[in-house]
Amino acid sequence: MFALQQPPPFVVEVIKQPEPARDISIDYILTMFATAGVLLLAAAIGGLLAGAILIGIRRLRDASATEDTSHVRLRI
Repeated sequence: MFALQQPPPFVVEVIKQPEPARDISIDYILTMFATAGVLLLAAAIGGLLAGAILIGIRRLRDASATEDTSHVRLRI
């Protein structure tokens, strides 16, 4: 008698599939390069500014030096 009985059916709840993950798009790649470019530009401007300040300090120090020496100054 038990052999003739069918097993109860399986109830499967179907839910909505999540949206597939986006691949790296060209917009993301361009944003990465733009960010790197801005950082490089900021570093270049900072380096030029620091160099100008150091050269200015050196020139002011050389101009204020009144001692007469036999050394040759390059006036860089």
